[in-house]
Amino acid sequence: MQTVRLGMIIIMTGLILQVNAQQFNSDSWLSKPHGTITLIPTFGQRNTMLMNTYSLFSKWEFTMAAYLYNNDNDPTTNDGYSTSFYAKYMFYQNKAGTGGAAVKAGTGMFPGTIDKELRQEDAFKTFWMNTPVTIPLFNNEVSWDLMPGASLTRNYGEEKTSAWGFTYSTRVAWAPWFPKNPQWSVVGEVFGSAGKTGSIPEFKAGWRWEPSQYATFALTYGQEFGGHNGAGFEIGVMLFTPPFACLAGCVEHKKSSE
Repeated sequence: MQTVRLGMIIIMTGLILQVNAQQFNSDSWLSKPHGTITLIPTFGQRNTMLMNTYSLFSKWEFTMAAYLYNNDNDPTTNDGYSTSFYAKYMFYQNKAGTGGAAVKAGTGMFPGTIDKELRQEDAFKTFWMNTPVTIPLFNNEVSWDLMPGASLTRNYGEEKTSAWGFTYSTRVAWAPWFPKNPQWSVVGEVFGSAGKTGSIPEFKAGWRWEPSQYATFALTYGQEFGGHNGAGFEIGVMLFTPPFACLAGCVEHKKSSE
């Protein structure tokens, strides 16, 4: 376990000059343009995350993520890790491109959405599905994300039964200087899960800065409602590549550039 943890830390450190992360549990409806690769690391008090997303087909995204936990605020100790793999399909987008809906499915849960005793090495034990929906409000000054879902954990408890859970997540982003300066926004979210594998609900809030179409930065603080094992302070970034990683060629990108 210690060797795996050390190896993952080395990988994350080596990639940090190229990637940055986004630490919100909630997701929007949007699938990135066909051929885009999104590189997402986050560094926080409770966990460190590295996530890579590949838009290999139009309206589709494929993501793999790794999470390192730090429960005792001592980075030299081994508090476990987990991984996640999932796919996302955007099936609806409004005409203005400011809202829509998608469906996601995969294995391995996001930190804070499963009992902390079950989260280590969670991939291929817990399977889930959710539906991100984004609603634009007040002439696009406010964006509201809703993401209800369900999960199934295999071999749960001493009886090794299957345990179902309901997952929920909602996020509001407010751009106070929109439309003159839409790069800055205040973001807050609430998320968690209910059922046998449920977790304590958490909140997260902070600032998000989008200086260009290729980068997004965020600084947040998160905590459990009535608890003390929340995310704490986190800093993260997302970096987006130009469309180039397309299976069968980036046809849409070529057409738009002609």
